Amino acid sequence: MAILQFNKQALGNLEYSLQREMLSTNRAGGYMNTTIVCCNTRKYHGLMVCPVETLGGEDFVLLSSLDETVIQHEQEFNLAIHRFPGIYEPRGHKYIVDFSYTPTPTIIYRVGGVLLKKEMLWVHTAEQLLIRYTLLEARSATRLRLRPFLAFRSRHGLSHENMEADGKSYPIPGGVKSRLYPRFPWLNMQVSKEAKFVTAPDWYHNFEYLEEERRGYPFREDLLTTGYFEMDIATGESVIFSGSTAEVQPDRLVSIFEEEIARRTVKTEFLPALYHSARQFLIIKENHTSLTAGYPWYNARSRETFIALAGITLTQPSLMVDQCVEILDYHVENRLHDGIFGTHFAADTQLWFFHALQQLESFIQGGKSEIWARYGTAMKEILYAYRDGVGNDRAENETDWYDDERERYIHMADNGLIWADMPGRPLTWMNTMNDGQPVTRRPGFAVEVNALWYNAVCYTLELAGVCGDDAFVKEWIEMPERIKDNFRATFWLEQNPQQPYLADYVYHDGEKNADIRPNMLIACSLPYSPLNEYEQQKIFTVTETYLLTPRGLRTLSPNSPQYQGICRGNEHCRNTARHQGTVFPWLLEHYVRTGFRLYGKGYLMQAKELLGGFEEDLLNYGIGSVPEAYDGDAPHEACGAISYAPSVAALLQIHRMIRDSERHS
Repeated sequence: MAILQFNKQALGNLEYSLQREMLSTNRAGGYMNTTIVCCNTRKYHGLMVCPVETLGGEDFVLLSSLDETVIQHEQEFNLAIHRFPGIYEPRGHKYIVDFSYTPTPTIIYRVGGVLLKKEMLWVHTAEQLLIRYTLLEARSATRLRLRPFLAFRSRHGLSHENMEADGKSYPIPGGVKSRLYPRFPWLNMQVSKEAKFVTAPDWYHNFEYLEEERRGYPFREDLLTTGYFEMDIATGESVIFSGSTAEVQPDRLVSIFEEEIARRTVKTEFLPALYHSARQFLIIKENHTSLTAGYPWYNARSRETFIALAGITLTQPSLMVDQCVEILDYHVENRLHDGIFGTHFAADTQLWFFHALQQLESFIQGGKSEIWARYGTAMKEILYAYRDGVGNDRAENETDWYDDERERYIHMADNGLIWADMPGRPLTWMNTMNDGQPVTRRPGFAVEVNALWYNAVCYTLELAGVCGDDAFVKEWIEMPERIKDNFRATFWLEQNPQQPYLADYVYHDGEKNADIRPNMLIACSLPYSPLNEYEQQKIFTVTETYLLTPRGLRTLSPNSPQYQGICRGNEHCRNTARHQGTVFPWLLEHYVRTGFRLYGKGYLMQAKELLGGFEEDLLNYGIGSVPEAYDGDAPHEACGAISYAPSVAALLQIHRMIRDSERHS
């Protein structure tokens, strides 16, 4: 089943093709991202987007696009497509007859009697993009022209004509090198055969990125071209273009391409495509391995790392246990300070770390004892920090401080539950802001934070008991029962005795927020749950009734007056809707896990249906992957990042649950 292939009819319809994006990464932080017809519609799009260490390691768009022109009998046929104010020019999409995503993104163009194949390939672990052009058919002498458009700007910004940009190209073997601004790396552009580079520096103005316009951001930019390559190409001949931050030997380009393409596989089935997508989130550099949260605008983030890590690494056909451990080790050694990971102050991030360890336990040699040896000190540090409180001493500036220096933004209350509240700042995963204020603040006792807290305390006690840390066990042994008793008393709602569920958060004087949200489901899905089976069943039923969609769980019941079913428009509109009804696939893992916990093999068919519903979706939005979110309203159109680590991880976890259930049938 060729699920990642598109024909001429689909490609020629810009309303269709411009809504489908391809992604290719080098597993070292660099990537290519554009639409399947190579028309950039986002500021994040580009053929070469790379981290630049001399500029803080942020990602920069170096090579925005490469325009191809076929020349026969002095007639020029430009195969590119760009959006300028009011028009698409040129309109090369009309020449595209086929696109396939694997083993590497490939486009076939037909121009009269000319049939040209273009294969785009990122070299793994190197900042090098290779594009191989093969002339499959031609009835007369043919020339190929390649014109690069350079940006040299942050992926979050836009480029405009300026006097500081260096429009010169400097000769190197097989091509030229360019660097528009100091501190950037050189972009070495070379070809595998003798070609003429025609120097013709010029700014092209007002490239339009329609997705940015829809998102309410500036959407026009200017790009600089320093000239173009031109060469003869014979029928059956291949020419390779290389864009790289390191100069290479032109006569090595053919072998580099062939060696690299030989490592690729054709991923025309659902699961291989998901496995491939999962591996693209792993960023392997010399000093450490990290997991990026999603493409094209996220970096590595601790919360998303802990939520997604097991699904990304431990579901692969070839288990990636070493990479999982390396990522966890890096976080503990470099990002854990006083019980908090990194600089982003949040109440739940540290507690997801324990869940990642629980999933690693059965895969790591040594099991519980190895987990405790590696991470026991960190686990205890986090628990003590939550118990004793963290806050003022970690505030980013004085305006974040309470008047009482003893006040802590996150701390354990007398009832054993975790209280989290910070003026003007959301502290849970529902963390969008509008006009400097949280959209979904959720102050006080948040339900999933306390479910995660109970799970973390229980798991740490389990390991400490097995591994002989008697002092810790003695100090904390009464805590789980205390948390469990107060968890139910604090959160349980019986406004409708037929459909009781958990409050989303509880604030001053025991005021319970009765919004129906998916956060309560996490209390059912974790290895240690503070709820009994009856309570879990009731929550599962309410979740299924009000929140479940074919693409994940809504963040708010449609019956709520605050519900927003469409996540579109400018940043303010999107932030308003993001956690007020928008669907997140990563939550589906917890729904399915709870289903199997409650109903065992009787839940197998529903789990298969939910997973199977995403197969067709791999042809939409970010092809071959799963997006960050979907609209809460049908038809549940994709939104957010085109490829999101927690989403992909959740589907792979669901597949493993299904497989495990079938094995025990």
